[in-house]
Amino acid sequence: MRAARLIKMVLLLQSRPSMTAAELARELEVSERTVIRDAQALSEAGVPVYADRGRAGGYRLVGGYRTRLTGLARGEAEALFLSGVPGALREMGLEDAASAARLKVSAALLPSLRDASRTAAQRFHLDAPSWFREPGTPELLPAVADAVWDDRRVTARYRRGEGEHRREVARELEPYGLVLKAGVWYLCARVPEHGAFRVYRVDRFTAVEAGAERFERDREFELPAFWEERAEQFARSILRTEVEVRLSPEGVRLLPHAVDAAAAREALAEAAGAGGDDGGWVTVTLPVESEEVAHTQLTALGPEVEVLTPASLREWFAAQAVRLARLYGTGPGPAPAPAPEQSG
Repeated sequence: MRAARLIKMVLLLQSRPSMTAAELARELEVSERTVIRDAQALSEAGVPVYADRGRAGGYRLVGGYRTRLTGLARGEAEALFLSGVPGALREMGLEDAASAARLKVSAALLPSLRDASRTAAQRFHLDAPSWFREPGTPELLPAVADAVWDDRRVTARYRRGEGEHRREVARELEPYGLVLKAGVWYLCARVPEHGAFRVYRVDRFTAVEAGAERFERDREFELPAFWEERAEQFARSILRTEVEVRLSPEGVRLLPHAVDAAAAREALAEAAGAGGDDGGWVTVTLPVESEEVAHTQLTALGPEVEVLTPASLREWFAAQAVRLARLYGTGPGPAPAPAPEQSG
């Protein structure tokens, strides 16, 4: 435990001109007193750690001291080459930098570990875009990525709405981080005007201009936690309609795969106390985006679901059932016209 912390401390000091005891304590998740003891231990072991005194003081390595990556186990070395996403790096304009970094890491490894990049690439590959969607790179993504890396405030124009409601708005933004979700790039940024964080689709930017001014990042901001919270909020915000359905045991199993999984689990948990009927069917109240979306999603459950309310959706399913019966020759006469599309 301590050996790993000492190695991390050396690598931190190697990557920066100097660090205060408080900064090291925060990075290493220890107390400042522990940092002082660790710095002394490194010095005694021959690592030239120097402590600058005074308010602006800190710790630094003397004489351009560098350590080679000879202490990595094979699993650790292979994991290094899984940390990047080649397609995403290419889209952000960072492919050359990532390639150079991998070469430098490979050169620093022991000869017995230099095949780590090849063995990792042969075993794991991340294909970020979703199925049945032509992957596209937003034209302004490299410019946005540069601003994210440099902590530079940007002036951006952003397309909102679609069709006749489409309009462009101008924003001053502090770009904090980029997220690639199912092949779509999103920018998480703070709006200096009111200090709130917002999420923007990068493919909707029509202009991005980075200024010379750098902004100071909020140290409390954590991109993964922020994205998880906003993604959950978005998923819930679009569930504006409720439907009541009966589900067979098989329908209960399939429901989380057909609709929003979190909403399905909550609905099933609420219905669990009431129990099912003699056939094991249970009745649940399910939040959905709209009747039209619910029709599309619940159709995937086939005869394992019965819609109870709203009446309009039940009638839609009934009309569909009649059409199917006549289409497959089990009902008399021509198939009736399809039910009208629902709005909402």
